Amino acid sequence: MTGETKHWRHNSMKKILLALFVLGVFVVFSTESYGQVTRRADQRQKNQKHRIKQGAKSGEITKREAKGLKKSSTEARKYEKKAKSDGKVTWKERARIEHKQDKTSRRIYRTKHNKRDRN
Repeated sequence: MTGETKHWRHNSMKKILLALFVLGVFVVFSTESYGQVTRRADQRQKNQKHRIKQGAKSGEITKREAKGLKKSSTEARKYEKKAKSDGKVTWKERARIEHKQDKTSRRIYRTKHNKRDRN
């Protein structure tokens, strides 16, 4: 083997290793970002579910209201799953998920504080 061939192989290996490293870093950061978005949405979903249960238990929310709130919460969850299905949650999908969850959160608050008699 000549010196020129060794040099060429060495440079090719460097380029391949660098490309693999860059690809690995990209994969790590892209999945981390994806995970953060869905973890936050999942935690909000869990909190909303707890607020509905607590409201029903305390009498602030009627059974009928609780059923409607759960349906709204489930619709937001379905959209979240749909957004996740292709493996990438875009910024538009993320904004839409947050909007749906904000809407549900406002509904829960308004329902819990609407001064209706629960008995």
